[in-house]
Amino acid sequence: MSTHLLLIDALNLIRRIYAVDSQQAGNDASLAAKNTYFRVVNAARKLLKNTNATHAIAVFDGDTSWRYHYYSDYKQSRKPMPNELADALPKLYQAFSELGITVYVPEHDEADDVIATLASKASTNKVTSTIVSTDKGFLPLLGDYIHVYDYFKSEYISIQSVIDKFSLAPSQLTDFWALNGDKTNDIPGVSGIGKQGAVNLLTQFPSVEDALLATDYPDELKRVFNKLNDNHDAYIRAKLLVSLRQDIHLGFSLKALRLPSS
Repeated sequence: MSTHLLLIDALNLIRRIYAVDSQQAGNDASLAAKNTYFRVVNAARKLLKNTNATHAIAVFDGDTSWRYHYYSDYKQSRKPMPNELADALPKLYQAFSELGITVYVPEHDEADDVIATLASKASTNKVTSTIVSTDKGFLPLLGDYIHVYDYFKSEYISIQSVIDKFSLAPSQLTDFWALNGDKTNDIPGVSGIGKQGAVNLLTQFPSVEDALLATDYPDELKRVFNKLNDNHDAYIRAKLLVSLRQDIHLGFSLKALRLPSS
């Protein structure tokens, strides 16, 4: 059996399931948390089976990553985790572990950066990985050895589907969000450029860096270039915030993530 690394964005999975269960349970938060536990365990079993994973890890978020220190408004509108769900996390850690899935809770790093690091390292060694998340931030990683799976739609996200949705290649999305902003994480882009302006620029040039090196550009992009030049610091800030780190020192190897049955 070929090596296949399953990377579960744990809180993304858990909170999405809890959101559905809390609606169904009405005002009974404890019932919602209990139902979420069983549904998460069932989801983990399905993922192990459907991906034929040989190695697996469920990654959680650490406390206040560098992004919160770098930009104080980062995720400011994000609602805190309900107490009932937070209280259920230790039991969920145990459930993942009992299935043979390594649980990793970093001290400060965000799960996205940890997962991006693991996927990148696996890809460098020509090991296939499947990232389970609905977070669009993983889409720039798509490639021959890195796949993204939406558990709730039961489908892999293809490169073509990204192109169809954004009118850009996955490799251009980080620049796109840096220009346009990322509302889901309260990250502003470059004022005055907007979605269409960002798409127009990245349709003409493979990246913002290439665009800034250009000596000539179409008349219809003059406004975009002026906005970018006038607000270059905002672009740099947003680019740092929307880019996933792929260089975190984790202190363990792929071998440590092997499933017991593999």
